[in-house]
Amino acid sequence: MKEVYMPINKTRKRKWTANNKQNYFMAMCGVLFLLVFSYAPMFGIMLAFKNGDRAINVFQALIQGKWVHFKNFTDLFSDRKFVDILLNTIGLNMLMLLINFPAPIIFALLVNEIRHKKFKKTIQIMTMFPHFISWIIFGGIIIALTDMTTGVVNPILEALRISNFQNPINLGSAEYFWAEMIIASLVKGVGWGSIIYLAAIAGINPELYEAAEIDGAGRFHKAIKITLPMIAPTITVFLLLQISKLLGNSYEQFYSLQNPINLDRSEVLSTYIYFKGITQRRYSYASALGLFESAISVVLLIVSNLISKKTTGRGIF
Repeated sequence: MKEVYMPINKTRKRKWTANNKQNYFMAMCGVLFLLVFSYAPMFGIMLAFKNGDRAINVFQALIQGKWVHFKNFTDLFSDRKFVDILLNTIGLNMLMLLINFPAPIIFALLVNEIRHKKFKKTIQIMTMFPHFISWIIFGGIIIALTDMTTGVVNPILEALRISNFQNPINLGSAEYFWAEMIIASLVKGVGWGSIIYLAAIAGINPELYEAAEIDGAGRFHKAIKITLPMIAPTITVFLLLQISKLLGNSYEQFYSLQNPINLDRSEVLSTYIYFKGITQRRYSYASALGLFESAISVVLLIVSNLISKKTTGRGIF
């Protein structure tokens, strides 16, 4: 019998087009940015295990400094102020997670129900605008509005019978700081945070809503039974990312509203790292504090992702 040889189809390599090169160049710019600003600075982690406090040349202390192993971490955990600041950070971030995280989702659902296109765009622009104001300027606006003598908030509280002209409320004090920070974060971030959820809602198949209308479902039932389940993967991803940031805060956000009166309630890990590392020049102590914050964030992300995968089947990785 004659042997039959089947022809072998050799796959040809695809030539790179101009579009492929542009995409590759843009991707490499992102990788280069991460290498320079995210991975290269990780070389400084060694300072957390060396004696570099109050060094004149930080780079020399990083390379030639004496190894002290975990001494900076033992000093960190034995510091009573660190424990208070850690509890302060976790407590405030938990409240912000419970209040500030659902706010953009609810706002996106409400904006999605607006049928007038111009009014809808106006609402989106007005709520997104505060995001583009830096926290330093935005914090100055908040301080001016809540001032005891010249601010407009106290007269409003007086009209609501919450305060009076003789005894105005000092909204810059420690007891009101958490409420002030949560409200300021909502005003500044709810519009910008709703963009990703509005984009996810726009990708939902409109036939699902049409079928629900035939069955007699109203707007509320469509939002609960269709919209929320369809954007649940997006919500899960952002929820896991927010959980991983329970120890992280924006330095500018807290520094802009911080003063000696509310320091007991406004001091968080980000401002404490700046105070120790820059003001007191305790570089090794601040490095250990930053490494501790990053390690806990990674652990929170991994644990919350595993729990989410087991319970809902969804996760980041």
